[in-house]
Amino acid sequence: MDWSKIKTIFIISFLILDLYLMYQFLLIRDANKYDLISEVSLEDNLKTNEITFGELPKTNINDMYLTAKPKEFVDEEIQNLKGQSITVIDKTMIHSVLENPISLNPNFDAAEAQNFIKTSILFGEQYGFWEMDEESKTITFYQKFDNKMFYENINGKVTLFLNDKLQIMSYEQTYLDEIDNLTEKEEILPPIKAIETLYQKGLLKPKSRITKVELGYSTLVQLAASQVLTPTWHIVVEDKDHLYVNAFEGQIIQFNNDEKIKVE
Repeated sequence: MDWSKIKTIFIISFLILDLYLMYQFLLIRDANKYDLISEVSLEDNLKTNEITFGELPKTNINDMYLTAKPKEFVDEEIQNLKGQSITVIDKTMIHSVLENPISLNPNFDAAEAQNFIKTSILFGEQYGFWEMDEESKTITFYQKFDNKMFYENINGKVTLFLNDKLQIMSYEQTYLDEIDNLTEKEEILPPIKAIETLYQKGLLKPKSRITKVELGYSTLVQLAASQVLTPTWHIVVEDKDHLYVNAFEGQIIQFNNDEKIKVE
């Protein structure tokens, strides 16, 4: 065996490999440089328009599509609810009237209402506070999964009804059951991309102040007996305007008055 020829072949092979690796490195570097320039450009545009936000959730988050079904409540579960007059509507909604109204502090504290649903409602620990509406005298909670909320989902919701004395008189409850993974986990869009989408679509006006950015789920497909949920960026402006962006595809999600989604 001619060792000099073998050595020459090895040297040439390593040179070719080095050239290939260098080429790949340059491609990755240029791509990263482009992403950095795009992000800097976006942040410059937001700064120019006085659109502000705090620290964003970490990037490189993996998530997945989910499936879920509206729960049908059974008598055995209802019997555990004491001090309440219960009516089950269409098997999937509990309507309850409390025998003794629950008083809340005049200086409303969401923790009080949260404590009530944890101790007095089925699966109450799985709901998170959404809002108090003084005009309609209601307090709304939405169901959560893996500590992420099902945004504006009528099938995973608790509504507390108050009287003029700020007492909880009754409530309605729906619950999503059989929650399961539909796909394997994959990387979602970073929150800055969701903000960019809203900015490009004109939904972030000059001098807007983004007060919350969090990840949850919204209904992607509503079927007769089940639904598919997609990871969703929830962006709140000035503590009042709720905006949503599909965290996989980047489309803006809007809810109409019937709480069904429309995607742009």
